[in-house]
Amino acid sequence: MHRTLTVVKIGGALLDSADTFHGTFTALLALHEEIRAAGGLGVVLVHGGGAAVDRQFARLGLQSEKRQGIRITPAEHIDDLVSVLAGSVHQRLLGLLQSLGARAVGLSLGDGGLCQCRVTTRFPFDAGLVGEVVNGDPSVLTTLLAGGFMPVLNSIGVSSDGTPLNVNADDAASAIARIANASELLLLTDVAGVLDATGAVIAELDAVRIDALIADGTISGGMTAKVLAALETSLAAGCPVRIASWKMQDRLSSANAGTRIVTRVAVLA
Repeated sequence: MHRTLTVVKIGGALLDSADTFHGTFTALLALHEEIRAAGGLGVVLVHGGGAAVDRQFARLGLQSEKRQGIRITPAEHIDDLVSVLAGSVHQRLLGLLQSLGARAVGLSLGDGGLCQCRVTTRFPFDAGLVGEVVNGDPSVLTTLLAGGFMPVLNSIGVSSDGTPLNVNADDAASAIARIANASELLLLTDVAGVLDATGAVIAELDAVRIDALIADGTISGGMTAKVLAALETSLAAGCPVRIASWKMQDRLSSANAGTRIVTRVAVLA
């Protein structure tokens, strides 16, 4: 597969271990340059930072509730959350990348009209100022990438009336991949990929094989949710999703690293 634009999502575990895993970020910069050298646009980096939010809320004595995989965000919490995700975490990541030679440019989701967001309507409960991406314009990304810059996005969006919104970082990465017509979405996690019955990483999975491996118990426990979420993300993003470990510093630039989740469209005879 020729990679023209890869969206990479990293989470709080890698950010918390950044001092130990400089090589991971060096590998991401190498991937950016490899794609550009092959005539593509490069890498767009999207980050979360939930662990840092938890620590900040604990210092402030704020109680934070998570439900169905999202952080309930009452209006009185949004400023403190923004100060972490779009502030301290974001700036530290930009500083690290720039120290490694990256021409990194920091953005929030609403910058340049990239992502149009609204308060989410996806849940049967009031999630507060949790946002979802409904549309967008990739021009700011393509302009930066064409200039050789690496866009680095936090997951703070903004509503049409200017209210900051907390967007789940996985959802943000998926939306950006769709809006920017990415060739791949790379989810860096704490696992090397999906393993078969012998413990080897499976190179590629589609919905049919995923169902079969769940049914026979090869995929089980927490990996079941991770794989099903990746399949759903692939459908939403309109491109393959690759699950790989951020600890595999020497393999991140390889298209064969981790497990590639693809969607198949049935061909009618």
